[in-house]
Amino acid sequence: MSYGLSPASIRNVMNSLEKLGYLISPHKSAGRIPSDAGLRLFVDGLLEIGSLNNNDKMQLDKIYNNQEGSFYDEALKSLSGLSGCASLIAVPKTKVAFKHVELISMAKNKALLVIVTEDGNVENRLVDIPCGVTPSSLKEASNYLNERLNNKTINEVKDDIIKELNEHKSDLNELSEKIVNAGLGSFVDNDNKGYLILKGQANLLEDLSLIEDVEKIKNLFSMLEVKENISNLIDLTNSANGVQIFIGSETNLFASSGCSLVSAPYLNSKGKIVGAIGVIGPTRVNYARIIPVVNYTAYVISKIIGN
Repeated sequence: MSYGLSPASIRNVMNSLEKLGYLISPHKSAGRIPSDAGLRLFVDGLLEIGSLNNNDKMQLDKIYNNQEGSFYDEALKSLSGLSGCASLIAVPKTKVAFKHVELISMAKNKALLVIVTEDGNVENRLVDIPCGVTPSSLKEASNYLNERLNNKTINEVKDDIIKELNEHKSDLNELSEKIVNAGLGSFVDNDNKGYLILKGQANLLEDLSLIEDVEKIKNLFSMLEVKENISNLIDLTNSANGVQIFIGSETNLFASSGCSLVSAPYLNSKGKIVGAIGVIGPTRVNYARIIPVVNYTAYVISKIIGN
């Protein structure tokens, strides 16, 4: 297709785009590539988003039809495979139902709180307990928590447990009550908003040839494990309806890695946002293909949670 532009006109346009900050030259001898601002202009104003093809839809529908294991894991595997990127899901802890909890003595005043959620995730936390706690008291406290938390979220039972303990109607001895309070405090810790599950990290490393680029990606993975960054990312992805795109330097988390995040929130049966799923890929990823894949994956997870 010919637009009737001379080489000189094209050079002038390229120079103008560079002056506006939409094109950059990463090295003196390199050609021009889109900057993060240029990619944002393209995504917001020029991108034609494709539709989900039947093969992709069939693969993603399998997440709903096969829920024997953790559907979060299945969703991430499918999303990572279809996008060729790393996939992640932000899961607020207070929204996840508990399957089993157990308190195990570790030291004189420490216990290990083992939490198994209904999505198959296992988490261990150290909690402070009174000195002189016996194994039978820990067992009694574990049984009490399991009876009330089984297949429920902490938000659903927190107030009832606190009321029972305050009014001493729990049939627990004083020591066991203190242990339950310690465990409950760990569940509702306001500084621990949620967790991330990551899959397909190797996809981001496959096409990298420079050691410095590999180190940037490894640093990103390390940053994603920091509690404060997890909290910020969950707030970021849960802040609006629909697919969101965060390109490179638009967020501190991805500024130095040369990556973008495409995410979409998933909803509960009441239509409330409870988490988000997305992919992390190069800033020049195929947005037209990935956006509908991410969007439909979020729809499938919403459908599972709603049911």
